[in-house]
Amino acid sequence: MRSRSDETSSLEGHFLIAMPGMDDERFVRSVVYVCAHSSNGAMGFVINKGQPLSFAALLTQLDIVDNEDEIRLPGRGREVSVCMGGPVERGRGFVLHSDDYDSESTVSVDEGIALTPTLDILKAISKGIGPSTAIMALGYAGWGAGQLEAEIAANGWLTCPADLSILFDAELDGKYSRALGILGVDPAFLTSEAGHA
Repeated sequence: MRSRSDETSSLEGHFLIAMPGMDDERFVRSVVYVCAHSSNGAMGFVINKGQPLSFAALLTQLDIVDNEDEIRLPGRGREVSVCMGGPVERGRGFVLHSDDYDSESTVSVDEGIALTPTLDILKAISKGIGPSTAIMALGYAGWGAGQLEAEIAANGWLTCPADLSILFDAELDGKYSRALGILGVDPAFLTSEAGHA
């Protein structure tokens, strides 16, 4: 169980927005949604970098539907983006979604947001009985104890509370600028240099 001080410093339910000087090319211009953050480390998903695979193609590849040409996804299913969630376990899928869907494997992440890492949610979405909003992530981003805090201190990331309209938006390209907009930051004025007094 987390202490009250852990809860106030936790970045769960926040966005990490990569600064221009980001050293790791896998995270350049990335927006990461943080699902877990404690003194033991952190886990999140890159939500603004797409995969070349569509959601319909993914369902076909996983044998959830017979043929991509025959798939008749309901409206919600057509809006599910497939993102490059991060460099860890890239072959594993996770669905971040609104909390109006629940299964035995669903975990509450933050108010209004849940995570389901199993095929049951993909089947539900394909049948039109899944969550009202969802985003699929292949892989995740992970940090060991103190690693994320060190990257933030080194001017690698900006942080802000997550905005659900950005998180679940099917238009991935604009998420970076929109996330910076939460902080009132224009990407054109960002610098990779840390300020010193």
